[in-house]
Amino acid sequence: MSRTSSWRDSRLRRAEVAAISAIGAPLVALLGLTLRLRIDGGEHLDAVGGPGRPYVLAFWHGRILPMTFFFRDRGIIAIASENFDGEWIARILRRFGYGTARGSSSRNARAATLQLVRDVRAGRPAAFTLDGPRGPARVAKPGAVWLAGATGAPVLPCHIEAERSWELRSWDRAQIPRPFSRVHLVLGAPIEVARGLSDEAQAQACRDLEAVLEGLRRRACYLAGREA
Repeated sequence: MSRTSSWRDSRLRRAEVAAISAIGAPLVALLGLTLRLRIDGGEHLDAVGGPGRPYVLAFWHGRILPMTFFFRDRGIIAIASENFDGEWIARILRRFGYGTARGSSSRNARAATLQLVRDVRAGRPAAFTLDGPRGPARVAKPGAVWLAGATGAPVLPCHIEAERSWELRSWDRAQIPRPFSRVHLVLGAPIEVARGLSDEAQAQACRDLEAVLEGLRRRACYLAGREA
């Protein structure tokens, strides 16, 4: 590929990123403003959500769209990959008041992890899609548990379910609430994670967190009148 062709491709990619973020963020905001939120377990968020009291928000990847709207403007830090998708996602997140740590399991993971640790220790909450970015669905990866153990911040598990929605045919069965739908956010009790867990203990903590998330998912489905 010539240098000129590469430069043109780069400009096109930047234009695509700008267009997606410029269109996507207002659409998410407009949809979110039509939704009617009902919170179950709000006392758990109150318990960890004070100034300078960080937490690690943990939920499944398939609910990332409504979560992005309802947890906006809290200064939460989220990981976004450094590829094309990660760039427009990061721009949309920033429009909703999130910070981003850029990296993934295959690229710049160490730098993103160190940034998360610094931010949480400085008092900013973080968010993890436990089964992201590529699944398998509803199988927890160790990132949230590890970060909670490294920083002393509790994990705050939650699930959100819309009474009326579209479901994508993606690996995570991503849910897009229909406009004017009632949406149920269910929060669990904060989970403290001991520092310096062994690999075996960390794996067990992930399985325990999966069980908690499954209970919250079933509760949210019940409140939304949906089959779990």
